[in-house]
Amino acid sequence: MSTAKKSYARVTTNSLIKMKQDGEKISMLTSYDFTLASLVDGAGIDVILVGDSASNVIAGHETTLPITLDQMIYHAGSVVRAAKRALVVVDLPFGTYQADSKEALKSAIRIMKESGAHAVKLEGGASERQSLERILQAGIPVMGHLGLTPQSIYKFGTYTVRAKEEAEAAQLIADAKMLEEVGCFGVVLEKIPAALAQKVAEAISIPVIGIGAGQGVDGQVLVLHDMLGMSKEFSPRFLRRYADLHTTITQAVAQYSKDVKAGDFPNANEQY
Repeated sequence: MSTAKKSYARVTTNSLIKMKQDGEKISMLTSYDFTLASLVDGAGIDVILVGDSASNVIAGHETTLPITLDQMIYHAGSVVRAAKRALVVVDLPFGTYQADSKEALKSAIRIMKESGAHAVKLEGGASERQSLERILQAGIPVMGHLGLTPQSIYKFGTYTVRAKEEAEAAQLIADAKMLEEVGCFGVVLEKIPAALAQKVAEAISIPVIGIGAGQGVDGQVLVLHDMLGMSKEFSPRFLRRYADLHTTITQAVAQYSKDVKAGDFPNANEQY
């Protein structure tokens, strides 16, 4: 069983590589605002991902595609101001890196300069090598993302498990090795077979963070709102709910409304 080997006052990309070398599992969660990021950081999470999942979780879109670079920078800045220990990684949103490596670099620079983030993350393998190399050459840390890549959902047509076939699995391994070769500090593997994920983690020296990728990787990431049980609609096999805030918040708001209508709030002790 993995246990913490060292207390990190501030987690860095080097810290994560050291964690992998020491066999210490890496904890990662999403956050999109100052208040929740403060709680996540204070609880000792190693990496906070400002994910383009804000498009779904915060804005209510069906996919991650609509969120803009400006919106990602806004959310990232809010999280950075809260994070005292965790490494803050920010997703490059759809359309900001796929077509042009120069545009990819400009997008990454804007995130780093305007939000104060510590690293960026982008989806894809060999097809994005030029963008990856240009961003990395500028001194910006990059985390890769392979397997199910939500920005390509209309290409896949489904959120089912990826890389079950031999050819796709082989390409995924090759892409992971490429990410290490160009200089990425880590990679997220989303919704792939556990045996394949473990094979990738053993094949490369950079940390592999899984979401729906089994136990044999170097760390795990979940969407904060999902693991806190704030929504009951999303229930994939890989999701463990650590709280039921949907019920807690609904009951609290209903009680508040009832107390206001009954004239019970505020009471004599709650006024000046």
